[in-house]
Amino acid sequence: METKPVITCLKTLLIVYSFVFWITGAILLAVGVWGKLMLGPYISLIADNSTNAPYVLIGTGTVIIVFGLFGCFATCRGSPWMLKLYAMFLSLVFLAELVAGISGFVFRHEIKGTFRRTYNDAVLNYNAEDEASRAVDNLQHKLRCCGVNNYTTWFTSVYYPSNGIPASCCFNSSNCNPEDLRNATVAPNKVYHQGCFELVTSFMETNMAIIAGVTFGIAFSQLIGMLLACCLSRIITANQYEMV
Repeated sequence: METKPVITCLKTLLIVYSFVFWITGAILLAVGVWGKLMLGPYISLIADNSTNAPYVLIGTGTVIIVFGLFGCFATCRGSPWMLKLYAMFLSLVFLAELVAGISGFVFRHEIKGTFRRTYNDAVLNYNAEDEASRAVDNLQHKLRCCGVNNYTTWFTSVYYPSNGIPASCCFNSSNCNPEDLRNATVAPNKVYHQGCFELVTSFMETNMAIIAGVTFGIAFSQLIGMLLACCLSRIITANQYEMV
């Protein structure tokens, strides 16, 4: 088999792979920006330090975009050391994604516990003004839920004695006034009974397998790029191939 056709084939495959890799970086970057702009308040309810999650996605996406372009450049140049560097980066991405996927699956119960604690604290200290309170309102309104386990969680909040249950719990805002929301007998007929914790965690459990599968699938796809980059580098080195 002639060397040049083999190298041309490997280069074509690696360029296609690098382009797809670049696209995944662009998607991560877009998701990170979207998460920061649209989901920032909700993320603050999931974990104490999770507000950095959008920045992690933005940073990861940016790095992948840069190295995706680097991979295309290294492939076109046919530089063995650049290809080896690209393969090394792909191996680091593979390990990082693998660890992230395993950690998310193993510690999913801790994530649920943290969400319960942070959301419960946000409800108990609700004041209708700060970021956490606005996040609670948005979550209850969007998911049509009320409180942690149910609407009775609000009875122990600092907000309830003077203001009652927040209006975001009402299933019909036009028929939900402050007096009704302060009345423990009338309020149950005006608000959602489903707790937000169960809705969020059931969604997490239902989609955990899908999320884990996608994560591991993306992670193991890096092995293809590593194999292509290493094979191309070795063939170019062995045959002292030079681009004109």
